[in-house]
Amino acid sequence: MLSSTRPGWRDIALLVVGYVALDWASFIHPLHGLNITPWNPAPALGLVLLLRHGARMVPPIVVAILIAEIWVRGLPAALPVTVAVAALLTGGYWLIATVIYKYLPEGVIFADRRGLFIWAAAVSAGTLLTSGIFVVALALSGYVPMDVVDDAVLQFWVGDGAGVLVSMPLLWMLFDDYRRRQLRQVVFHPGFLAYLALIAVALWVAFGLGASAAFKYFYALFIPIAWAASRHGLPGAVIAAALIQFGIILAVKSQEIAAITVLEIQILAAVTALFGFFIGVVVDEKQRVSNELRQTLRLAAAGEMAGALAHELNQPLTALSAYGSACEQLLDRGDTGPTLRDALRGMIRESHRAAEVLRRLRDFFRTGSTRLEPIDLAELIDAAATSFAARGKRDAVTLAVGPIPPLRLLGDRLQLEVVLRNLLSNAFDAVAEHAPGERRIRLDARDDGGSRVCIVVEDNGAGFDEARLAGLFDGFRSTKSSGLGLGLMISRAITEAHGGSLWAETGDHGIFKLSLPTEGTSPHAD
Repeated sequence: MLSSTRPGWRDIALLVVGYVALDWASFIHPLHGLNITPWNPAPALGLVLLLRHGARMVPPIVVAILIAEIWVRGLPAALPVTVAVAALLTGGYWLIATVIYKYLPEGVIFADRRGLFIWAAAVSAGTLLTSGIFVVALALSGYVPMDVVDDAVLQFWVGDGAGVLVSMPLLWMLFDDYRRRQLRQVVFHPGFLAYLALIAVALWVAFGLGASAAFKYFYALFIPIAWAASRHGLPGAVIAAALIQFGIILAVKSQEIAAITVLEIQILAAVTALFGFFIGVVVDEKQRVSNELRQTLRLAAAGEMAGALAHELNQPLTALSAYGSACEQLLDRGDTGPTLRDALRGMIRESHRAAEVLRRLRDFFRTGSTRLEPIDLAELIDAAATSFAARGKRDAVTLAVGPIPPLRLLGDRLQLEVVLRNLLSNAFDAVAEHAPGERRIRLDARDDGGSRVCIVVEDNGAGFDEARLAGLFDGFRSTKSSGLGLGLMISRAITEAHGGSLWAETGDHGIFKLSLPTEGTSPHAD
């Protein structure tokens, strides 16, 4: 079933007036007495409104076709035959709309390559079927000579098929608020005038230079539509295709091009439009995937930060609890002096500390921002190692922390702790293949010349050869059944945002090295 949204009088009036106007504007090179033209975009409007409002638009479409056949085309047939023709064409368009709606619910029709292919196939097959039934019915009624049935079917099919394929995406977008905004962004883009200039040049090459050479330079029209599609996706391709088609009609009328040549040109125009739409849909798909990937990475990084967040909040929350208990005891004793005020100030201080941690996490969710602050290296490493103490006892893993130089870093404590927690978590997984008591991990750091520090996480796991090392930091490549393969990718991104570097070394055991600038060094220095 088609969409059953009730149309208003505005929709009905727009359909009738718009259909007749499009039919009048495209009335070129009529074939025989049937006035079949090689360019007929009006059915595209009918299809769009059928998809939006369903069977309720059938009567208005019959009326619109009837007016167009009598007033614009002057079909040389009796009124009952003209009414039957209008009903037959409407039935064909309704069938196309039904097939599209069945396989492509509203909102999916031009969303991806599959939707574009199904739409183009439904339009091509549906207009061919409608053309054949229409022309054969008129031929059997004596209105079409039997010897021109093939030509009539071909021209009717090209007219309707090319008209719908080129025009329907634009009309579809014009009826949707979000897609209209996309079209406006293209039109008001600073480069839009360059698109117009390129389209004008391409039309001049195709119909100026190419007119005397059987239009062999028509392929020049692929350039502007490909450019617009690659820059602005489907909205850019749709606008470029419409402008190119408008230029083709002007060229056909001004140069009085023969009907058979116009037929060939319209086939090429439809192919050009589909070429641009395909590029546009691919560009849109890539953009959506890119946006979704960025969001996934941000959410995954926030998940990795949850452990560090819990550690950071544990201290202020514990302190708040202690201060609260102290306040309660002081009040029980009736003490409202300086001691109580000191306890209340402590509660306020710790609540601000907890709020600051949460604020930084919120900022990371929203923008991925990094807040730099002086960090004591020994405290950072101790916090990361302490968080694995319970796991070390449970899994019988010896976690040794080497001597740490008295250095300070300039970075985001939460994010750097995420990196260390990831490296230690990977090390714990790597040593799990050994028997309990033989699992060893070492975490230490060394001063690399005063401006940088190198933190080393080393384990007695299997290590990495060249093959395993390749792509180790790529996303979605995890050896864990429950992992997303984002931990090392996020860790490297955080490290590089701090002006550092993260890498693994080949060997018979696991070695990860994290190089970071120390305080007083630019966080983005090499």
